[in-house]
Amino acid sequence: MIWTVLTAGDAIGRWLDRMAPALVPVLARLVFAAVLAGYFWASALTKLGPGLLMPSTGAYAQIFPRAFEAVGYDASQLGLWPRLVVLAGTGAEFVLPLLIILGLLARLAALGMIGFILVQSLTDMIGHGVAGADLGAWFDRFADALILDQRVLWTLPLMVIVMMGAGRVSLDHALRKLRRNQPTDQKTGVAEAHRQKPDLKPLDFNRK
Repeated sequence: MIWTVLTAGDAIGRWLDRMAPALVPVLARLVFAAVLAGYFWASALTKLGPGLLMPSTGAYAQIFPRAFEAVGYDASQLGLWPRLVVLAGTGAEFVLPLLIILGLLARLAALGMIGFILVQSLTDMIGHGVAGADLGAWFDRFADALILDQRVLWTLPLMVIVMMGAGRVSLDHALRKLRRNQPTDQKTGVAEAHRQKPDLKPLDFNRK
């Protein structure tokens, strides 16, 4: 009886091994789309100001809380670098989730999102003073802390995408198949052109 169970378990394991590379990255992207994409897009919308290159005051308050407070909440006194950082962060919140959902440049987009979450968490801890129960701790019985529980769980599906790619249902996979076929056509064309090209002998200027 036990050998039958082990054999069945091995068969299921082999099937899952074959399915995992195609299925797990797609599930990771689906989880990201269902849980996190809307959150980041809503956050990005709060950072939009009256103009395309003019972030809202809330954007500075979120990303540079202490520096913004030090200048009396006057964004014009922060200079160019904070504005560029805020614009880059806002753009990343719009673009990177979309790339992950589409599966386009998914590994780079997921890596960028991991970096964004890390910077976001450090800003919460250092700039906004998140600590104690909100910061949380690992290996305790509480699973709802803002930083050390939630943000780590956010990062896990992104790590799957970084390591395994976007999966077969993605633009990355479609473009990879297209690129895989492209060199063959190019080589065939080059070889055909070479066969049709007449042999040219070098000029001999010493010959009379």
